[in-house]
Amino acid sequence: MKKVIALSAGLVVMGMAAMAQFPGMSLPRVKQVGFKADTIKITDYKAVAYGLTLNTEAINKAISDMSEKGGGVVVIPAGTWLTGPIELKSNINLHLDRNSVLQFSKDFNQYPIVEGYYEGQAAGRCKSPISGKDLQNVAITGYGIIDGNGDAWRMVKKDKLNETQWADKIASGGVLSADNKIWYPSEKSLKGSTADHPGVLSPGRTIKDFEVYKDYLRPNMVVLYNCKQVLLEGVTFQNSPAWNLHPFLCSNLTLRNVTVKNPWYAQNGDGIDLESSTNTLIENSVFDVGDDGICIKSGRDEAGRKLGKPTENVIVRNCTVYHAHGGFVIGSEMSGGARNIFVYNCSFLGTDVGLRFKTARGRGGVVQNIYVTNINMKDIGAEAILFDMYYEAKDPVVLAGENRVPPKIVTLPVTEATPQFKDFHVSNIVCNGAGTAIFIRGLPEMNVLGAYLDNMTIKAKKGIVCTEATGVYIRGLHLVTDEPNPVVSIDNSQSVDLENVTYSGGKKLLFNISGNTSDVTVSDTKASMADVTFTNGAAKSAIAIK
Repeated sequence: MKKVIALSAGLVVMGMAAMAQFPGMSLPRVKQVGFKADTIKITDYKAVAYGLTLNTEAINKAISDMSEKGGGVVVIPAGTWLTGPIELKSNINLHLDRNSVLQFSKDFNQYPIVEGYYEGQAAGRCKSPISGKDLQNVAITGYGIIDGNGDAWRMVKKDKLNETQWADKIASGGVLSADNKIWYPSEKSLKGSTADHPGVLSPGRTIKDFEVYKDYLRPNMVVLYNCKQVLLEGVTFQNSPAWNLHPFLCSNLTLRNVTVKNPWYAQNGDGIDLESSTNTLIENSVFDVGDDGICIKSGRDEAGRKLGKPTENVIVRNCTVYHAHGGFVIGSEMSGGARNIFVYNCSFLGTDVGLRFKTARGRGGVVQNIYVTNINMKDIGAEAILFDMYYEAKDPVVLAGENRVPPKIVTLPVTEATPQFKDFHVSNIVCNGAGTAIFIRGLPEMNVLGAYLDNMTIKAKKGIVCTEATGVYIRGLHLVTDEPNPVVSIDNSQSVDLENVTYSGGKKLLFNISGNTSDVTVSDTKASMADVTFTNGAAKSAIAIK
């Protein structure tokens, strides 16, 4: 039969409105998919709805047959369709009709361990619910729901659930950690939590070695490896075992009008992790997840540097992120670098951090040429804008009773494992409520270099913290802060320029200048040297108020 759901091939060319956001910049072009109108339904292969019959064979056979005929549209009709892993093929548009639910089985036996990648390292993972490798011209479209049954896979911390939810988890089966603070779905899952580098394919280790803790190796829900011209449009992706959407080494990817959901407590429940990919458009989409929302990655440590594939030429626009550890995020696995990224017209509502740029020693890699404008934020738990080169794998918001010790500051030699953040441009930011307005923390041997922040209104408990940075330019900032002193803390930083900064009244201390800080210039701002304190050996000549 014939059914026209085909999409036109071509380029997404940025219009005048988009070009106006970044005048003088050359924005990426993203090639689009195109399919034959030939259409089949999975019911033609005796797939059965009602969520009780496993339809893995029928769905994969429909995809394979259509691909062998030159491609077209494979339709998931209305209904609930239980399935195991699905493998996409070139020239296939997997289309979910309205009121269709593609429900992945919670039977771990359906997901064998396969070779793949996790956080940029070669690893054995359980086979992803949806995967595609070395494909061209492929899409998942429509109006239905893809559910990864992630609750069956994920470990959960007791302090993330209320008393009733925790009791329900225990009653569902599974096992508890030795301290009774973490629930695991099985003994194998618990065993993996104590294994040395679980799943990592290092010399002398094979897939068979991981069977003893297989259940711990949670799959990312949709994994696309080395695919060209990809479209994800209209569908709701939810309840993933680990990361939700993971394009790796892909090019010309478009993510449009999708909804990505995970429970707020979902450990590693990221929305999209775009890794070592180029020419990507993410637009008009909604994220409400358990970890980072929209995240840019490019491999981890030596493995990422060896691969050497940056994520570059990316546009993110007109997206909304609700709960997430970060609204728009780069890192922490960014060892291949990230560059030429444009983010605009987005809202972050209730995220832990708004703009979150994170890395750590050992990563290496260069993140540069990042442009962000026209961002609305509300009820941000920690930092509205964060640059942190001391990333630790901890929740951004400090939990009740948790005592975090600041990192010990030492200077180390610069090597290929030293990460770099430079040339960030952030403008037109409105934030109504945050823990800290702006937090910048570089390394002594490699400062955050070149952060240009312009035209911002931020209401937060704390103002600005700037440590180990060179070339920070803040212009047109209105701060409303709760804590009285100080509004701006600058430590071991150079060439910091603040112009036209206004702040809420009643502050007795505007600046604290600390350590080896120099060349701080304040202009067009109501301040005097009486508003400054100097600590840890800072010289009074470090700051000039004009």
